[in-house]
Amino acid sequence: MGGEAFPEKNNIYLSLQSKHLPPPFFPRFLSADESHQPPSLASTLPLPGMPLLFVLGCIFFPLSFAVLCWGLQNHSNLRMEKQEAVLVASKLVSSVQAVMASTAGYIVSTSCKHIIDDQHWLSSAYTQFAVPYFIYDIYAMFLCHWHKHQVKGHGGDEGSTRVPGSTWAVARGYLHKEFLMVLHHAVMVLVCFPLSVVWRQGKGDFFLGCLLMAEVSTPFVCLGKILIQYKQQHTLLHKVNGALMLLSFLCCRVLLFPYLYWAYGRHAGLPLLAVPLALPVHVNLGAALLLAPQLYWFFLICRGACRLFRPRGSRPPSPCQTQD
Repeated sequence: MGGEAFPEKNNIYLSLQSKHLPPPFFPRFLSADESHQPPSLASTLPLPGMPLLFVLGCIFFPLSFAVLCWGLQNHSNLRMEKQEAVLVASKLVSSVQAVMASTAGYIVSTSCKHIIDDQHWLSSAYTQFAVPYFIYDIYAMFLCHWHKHQVKGHGGDEGSTRVPGSTWAVARGYLHKEFLMVLHHAVMVLVCFPLSVVWRQGKGDFFLGCLLMAEVSTPFVCLGKILIQYKQQHTLLHKVNGALMLLSFLCCRVLLFPYLYWAYGRHAGLPLLAVPLALPVHVNLGAALLLAPQLYWFFLICRGACRLFRPRGSRPPSPCQTQD
């Protein structure tokens, strides 16, 4: 979910003493006198080393995945099958990314006292570094789907003849099953990242930090899927993890958007219910589009949680059929 900021004072953050501007989603909708003020130099110039951070992200996530896969398959105490190693490695990488994003988001949001003007270098640096993760994760999810398909005996295993067009069939099945997740990742890369870098003009790092903390729920989702892989749905760990996932998803993804509206309303001296009316239509539309998949995934989590905690008598499916 992206942002721009630059280290200048104590290599921590730059506090800009300028007029109060709208949040990062609509920096171009200013009052008449503000619209003629040129953006600050710090908000328009690229941070040195940004291309390097992007390249490092392109290397770090796929390399971490490959190393974990190799280690899980070759470690003397593990010796996982390839399908298991791919799944576990992909969830471990997703969890690492989530911890880094949440930590960066917490540092940024707590460092920005002025929710519009204050900047923190991590918002820009981590955004550049993390963008390649979404591209990598689309491929990692496909690999998980591919190996699951292979294990089910649909072609490609030793001693079997691959059905012509089976790769395309697997790809179609993957896109059908993970369409919302693939669309989410594509929007993060093709829409949210360019908007946050070009359109924000360095404003609203506080909001960006809060959005990064939405990743708090991801490690619980990943652990749930790993537990399902090893048929641990009935364990206490799985139930505790499901409860933590439900709580973290509710607080950090669903209630996040009302909180952002409330925070801007407090800054602008507006009651919460008046904030949407004070914002441009495209801002509310963008927030609604970001919130919609979170509500859908939260519904799936709640449905799975109800089945998980119901009395024994039927097999309880996982509450983890959601995002990475």
